[in-house]
Amino acid sequence: MDIKTFDWKSIVETPWVGSIAKTLLILGFSWLLFRGLKYGLKKFEDHLSQKAAIREDETTLRLKTFSHLIKWLGTVAIAVFGLYMLLENFGINVAPLLAGAGIVGLAFGFGGQYLIRDVINGVFILMEGQYRINDVVKIGEFGGLVEGLNLRHTMLRDLEGRVIYIPNGEIKAVVNFTKGYSQALFDIGVAYKENVDDVMRVMKDIAMEMRQDAYFGKLILEDMEMFGVDAFIESAVIIKCRMKTLPIKQWEVAREYRRRLKNRFDELGIEIPFPHRTLYWGAGQAPVGGKPQDATGL
Repeated sequence: MDIKTFDWKSIVETPWVGSIAKTLLILGFSWLLFRGLKYGLKKFEDHLSQKAAIREDETTLRLKTFSHLIKWLGTVAIAVFGLYMLLENFGINVAPLLAGAGIVGLAFGFGGQYLIRDVINGVFILMEGQYRINDVVKIGEFGGLVEGLNLRHTMLRDLEGRVIYIPNGEIKAVVNFTKGYSQALFDIGVAYKENVDDVMRVMKDIAMEMRQDAYFGKLILEDMEMFGVDAFIESAVIIKCRMKTLPIKQWEVAREYRRRLKNRFDELGIEIPFPHRTLYWGAGQAPVGGKPQDATGL
């Protein structure tokens, strides 16, 4: 067959060729919408980001949280739109499918209650600002950094790098360690022979040195709050105090404070107690490497 006499027009006008072309067009348009949404939100978050800030302010974190939500909702909307257009392109009437979906949804209504519960609880979490992206929270037995939040679930990453997905409907109580400000709380144990007034003076001096430090001074918001002697336990006197810090910085401040305090205690000879054990071998019994003792222990 001569290529010049081949009827290209009839091939192009074939219905299935038009359907394939429309399908590719719909898929391409949906992909462009998704890429545009992702690019726009990334630019928005980059504009919000405070590069020089040690910890971004509450408004910025909340806007970034809503940005994640918009991305999730937008992705769902684009997927639904693309699917609808594809079904229409192949001549499938969507109305009966929607009616059928309603019947199926009614039949499986009990399972759908969980989805509805997740969405409703997710709305309240977002509107009330219980936590946001980059907050450290504890939800039930799980804790970690909030990396993702939408109407369906909350995504945490713990200290070991594990990702935890928690359905919003399962969330009953939340402990937020990083809302507004944080507190580095200390229970410092010293030996009974130490003068607690001198020990507390040393502890305050270390805290003041950290407030004057070029880096840690930016993390600590107020002078140390000394509560004083909090408890007498088996081998130590417990002195309680705390320092107010920027959100999420309490652990960094606490680690540095304990490091400096341990070194200062060593310099001043202040004893940090540890368990002691005295073994009694009984009358006439000798410890390993020793001589037998009489009842007087001599």
